[in-house]
Amino acid sequence: MATIIFYQKGGCATNARQIRSLTAAGHHVIAKDILKEPWRTEELRSFFGHTPVASWFNRAAPRIKSGEVNPDTIDAASALALMLGDPLLIRRPLIDADGAKCAGFDREPVLSLRGRTAQDDLEGCSREGTLMDCPPK
Repeated sequence: MATIIFYQKGGCATNARQIRSLTAAGHHVIAKDILKEPWRTEELRSFFGHTPVASWFNRAAPRIKSGEVNPDTIDAASALALMLGDPLLIRRPLIDADGAKCAGFDREPVLSLRGRTAQDDLEGCSREGTLMDCPPK
């Protein structure tokens, strides 16, 4: 059993399903609001490891959907500065499982924590393609 710090957006149905999945696998989950966390550049950067900068972003964020922010053309320093100013841009959840960190629910250490070798339907937005919007910030 691991202790997992799970940075989520409050009211997000997908994040709630992800937490239930980790709890059902026997882990202790401490949920924190990603939007209220006082992020520092180095701390936020530690969740992304060696993944491409474009994968650090929440593709469902309003500023990305509108085209204002294009994750495919941003360097690491600029990406982190944008995310510190607008945490909705950060890919969720951020996971810290006993020091092993990642962004998203489709990579290690999450797969091992859940006993999976491949992702399932717990990564994408639960409301995508519906008329329902997520709760505001």
